[in-house]
Amino acid sequence: MSAGSARIDRIDLNILAQLQRQGRMTNVDLAAAVGLSPSPCLQRTRRLEEAGYITAYCALLDLARLGETVTVFTEVTLTDHRREDFRRFEALLAAQDELVECHLVSGGYDYLLKFITRGVAHYQTVIEGLLEREPGIAKYFSYIVIKSPIIRRHLPLARLFRTAKD
Repeated sequence: MSAGSARIDRIDLNILAQLQRQGRMTNVDLAAAVGLSPSPCLQRTRRLEEAGYITAYCALLDLARLGETVTVFTEVTLTDHRREDFRRFEALLAAQDELVECHLVSGGYDYLLKFITRGVAHYQTVIEGLLEREPGIAKYFSYIVIKSPIIRRHLPLARLFRTAKD
């Protein structure tokens, strides 16, 4: 299996679905959940890791238990739209720890950014620091998240990707 060229079947998709819901489950539990014996399940999981389908295992944190935070979405429009302008902007953002997502989008603006900060004042300090580095921003709009009633940490793999046997 090599990244991008390997075909995966519904058992592989099921392994991926199970692991994204519970990345710390034992191989024995994973094998039982997908209907395999432990040895072939471990082999498939290792192949999926080596092929790049599984890129990391991580802990999801309950930020509210750690302290108060604010999530801010920011729409950014760049002044110029040359390839180098995009590269420079992205390089400046890469060093910003409070930035947790950056998306180049189509539509009325260029980027949608997601920041998590200690509060509004911290966000303002972050955005002002970014602007001081002159990243080529023509305009930006900030949206403070009041409530997030739905956050899904796992993707509906069976609905998104069909296997050859489906």
